Amino acid sequence: MFKKPIVRYILISLCWLISIGGVVVLMSFINIKKSQLICKDVKVYIPGNQYFIDMKEIDNILNVKNNALVGRPIEDINIQALESKLKSNPFIESAKVYIDMDDVIRVEITQRQPILRIMNQNDQDFYVDSHGLKIPLSDNFTARVLVANGFIDEPFSGKVDTMHTELATEIYKTADYIRKDSLWDAQIAQIYVNQAHEIELIPRVGSQRILLGNADSLDTKFHNLLIFYKKALPQVGWGAYKIINIKYANQVIGVKNQMTKQDSIAAVTAKKDSVIKNSIELSKDTSQIRK
Repeated sequence: MFKKPIVRYILISLCWLISIGGVVVLMSFINIKKSQLICKDVKVYIPGNQYFIDMKEIDNILNVKNNALVGRPIEDINIQALESKLKSNPFIESAKVYIDMDDVIRVEITQRQPILRIMNQNDQDFYVDSHGLKIPLSDNFTARVLVANGFIDEPFSGKVDTMHTELATEIYKTADYIRKDSLWDAQIAQIYVNQAHEIELIPRVGSQRILLGNADSLDTKFHNLLIFYKKALPQVGWGAYKIINIKYANQVIGVKNQMTKQDSIAAVTAKKDSVIKNSIELSKDTSQIRK
């Protein structure tokens, strides 16, 4: 009566042994085949139309021209090490390296996207990318982005780095806001930081400066500026004001041009008694005004 369970146990054990043996044989075959695989080529893909890093530089990083990869056994190629070497380049945001079924190494590069160029007081010049990280300039490509200069103390070490000052962070937030709005991206040509460490905007149309102050309430400030553009400037002309002050949340102050063409905020403050201020109280119902 005990023979059937014993036979069943033996059969199950034999099945397991055969299965394990088959897996071992298969893995051995795969390892043998893998050791025989040779890298046939290296293909690099760099999407986008900004070329801070080109194919030649990628080839130099991976030593493609020196046949460091092509012709080598695939098992001897450290894919993770290749990715790390690529990611160490300041213009590369991400890198993906893999081997396809045709024994070709595929390299996919994502470049950093600069949105701002800062020139600080120490004559240091650097970009800020879409994530708010500082990156160096490139010898291969000059990005057409918003430029910020003036009394900017933000240091730069020459390597990818985060912002160190609150002012630089506010400049980045302002630039990021402007680039995402087609109207202001077309209208604002430059960011300037005055001696009071307030942000000024230099427009492409009009000779006035736009005193933004800081990066707080950007939606409200630019909405107020749009109302000023639509209601005030058509009545007096684009050249009537030398300063448009939008740093206050509930009003726009237009400072008219004087006979002497002094355009700094400090000069305006020193001549308060001679400044004509036209304040426009913003209507609460602005539903008819659209960007």
